[in-house]
Amino acid sequence: MNRICRFTVPASRDLESIMDYIADRSGFDAAESFLDRINDKCQTLSKFPSMGRNRDESIENVRSFPIDDYLIFYNPIETEIEVLRVVSGYRDLENFFSE
Repeated sequence: MNRICRFTVPASRDLESIMDYIADRSGFDAAESFLDRINDKCQTLSKFPSMGRNRDESIENVRSFPIDDYLIFYNPIETEIEVLRVVSGYRDLENFFSE
């Protein structure tokens, strides 16, 4: 069963910030390439929602999947994948989710 991949407002803001950062450092084409990889990964996660790492230690029913130096945090729901956040894997994730 293919689910729909939906981005929350915080996840959309995360992506905008990441794309701005990549575009400033490496150019617009690199930012576009990163967005394409995110979209491809989300399509894969919508087909195989259990692929990611279970993150119950941070938030119940949340999973994560790496892409480059970032992590996609998502919640597999009955008919969709809800992308909650896209954050740097170098962040202090324990404190990030307690905020």
